[in-house]
Amino acid sequence: MTSPMQAVRATPVVLALGSNLGYRLNNLQGGLDALFDTGGLAFVAVSPVYETSPVGPPQPDYLNAVVLADCWLPARMLLDRCHASEAAFERVRTEVWGPRTLDVDLIVYGDEVSNDPELTLPHPRAHERAFVLAPWLDVDPDGVIPGHGRVAVLLKAVGLAGVHRLNGSVLQSPV
Repeated sequence: MTSPMQAVRATPVVLALGSNLGYRLNNLQGGLDALFDTGGLAFVAVSPVYETSPVGPPQPDYLNAVVLADCWLPARMLLDRCHASEAAFERVRTEVWGPRTLDVDLIVYGDEVSNDPELTLPHPRAHERAFVLAPWLDVDPDGVIPGHGRVAVLLKAVGLAGVHRLNGSVLQSPV
């Protein structure tokens, strides 16, 4: 007998992790682990870790990574899980583009395109952000942002200023 999870085809998703407060690498690892600690999301791959200059007000540099997963949850439930992971690391939303212990963004949910202000898909600025595009390209050279194009082409247009791979720092697949 097939379970409901097996009967429904998984949606490929792309999530971006970032941290620039506290123990940044530990925050990324903890956020990754928290995303997968309950059902509905299956780990596929995680990119190398990048150190990146912040966008927004003056603040410490970020560590960033991109996660590929297969998802059986509706997009809104996945976004709620992303927010719960952030909350577990005491993410405080007081300043737009301000510093944070953990940021988990839903970048792509399959081919879904939505202009819903609570859940815009794909993420509205991902196609302009090297800190998303560079790690994504490392883990998925054929990646595409619906409505914007191939990740490799987008990254070439944006450039790598302020973004570099942090050699020796890796995230482990969630247990």
